[in-house]
Amino acid sequence: MRRGLILLCLLGLAHSAGAEVIGSVATKFKLMGPNDKIVVEAFPDEDIPGVACYLSRAKTGGLSGAVGVAEDTSDASIDCTQVGPINLPDDVRSGKRNGEEVFKKRTSLLFKTLQVVRFYDAPRNVLVYLTYSDRVIEGSPKNSVTAVAIQPWATAPAAPAAPK
Repeated sequence: MRRGLILLCLLGLAHSAGAEVIGSVATKFKLMGPNDKIVVEAFPDEDIPGVACYLSRAKTGGLSGAVGVAEDTSDASIDCTQVGPINLPDDVRSGKRNGEEVFKKRTSLLFKTLQVVRFYDAPRNVLVYLTYSDRVIEGSPKNSVTAVAIQPWATAPAAPAAPK
């Protein structure tokens, strides 16, 4: 039983790969184990180079949080921004991939996840990212949305050649 619990914890940690922790702030002091906190993470949209997303989410501390068995609340916020040129794949531009998952993080030992999905709003040429929490039995209506208006991206002009 103990090996199975350790394996599940390690799988949960491995599943969260891809996001970089930018920072965190403590929200509640815990006498034993880490404090409850809000964590800010950054991740790229792997299918849309030129977009980076920043996700803030609640992280439960204490002894259960330290060993990976705590259930985090469904509180999260997201903001995405254009950080380079964006060339949309045809299947994204056509809307065939609307609602596609771009990020997923386990927020409890077994049944709860925090997800980010992407939509393309063609009339406005905007990518829309939605974060929400789901659970096998009952999800949460808490959510956050952000939009990235796709803009032309100027490249730096080439440096003039050195005189000969």
